[in-house]
Amino acid sequence: MENINDVEILLVEDNPSDSELAIRALKQSKLANLIELVEDGEQALDFIFARGKYSTRVGIAKPKVIFLDLKLPKVDGLEVLRELKSHEESKYIPVVVLTSSKEERDIMESYKLGVNSYITKPVDFEKFIEAVKGIGFYWLLLNQPPNI
Repeated sequence: MENINDVEILLVEDNPSDSELAIRALKQSKLANLIELVEDGEQALDFIFARGKYSTRVGIAKPKVIFLDLKLPKVDGLEVLRELKSHEESKYIPVVVLTSSKEERDIMESYKLGVNSYITKPVDFEKFIEAVKGIGFYWLLLNQPPNI
């Protein structure tokens, strides 16, 4: 999508409509110009750990935040989260679960695994846009990450 060496947001979303809306909201609000979209959990892990088609990313800065859907093909979002939070090189990357699941077990398991925020996708178009803008504003402009 953009230069994969300078990604600010890694968007992990398999629904084309939701990914399009999220990207549009972030770009309209001028919060992130550098967004990488991956459509399944395997691609997300490959991106973060510089494997497969992303192997040239070795030594490159990690994204400032990951927006992660839970219901993903190949590797589900909870497994992606488990992997991210269990490795030294990725455990400090903020992860925001942005999903349609309101199931208590998904919420509990996400927090148990170290998610930074859990947000249920609003069904309403305008509310979805506003939610993504708010998430982006907080994680890209207000949040103070550690220097690692």
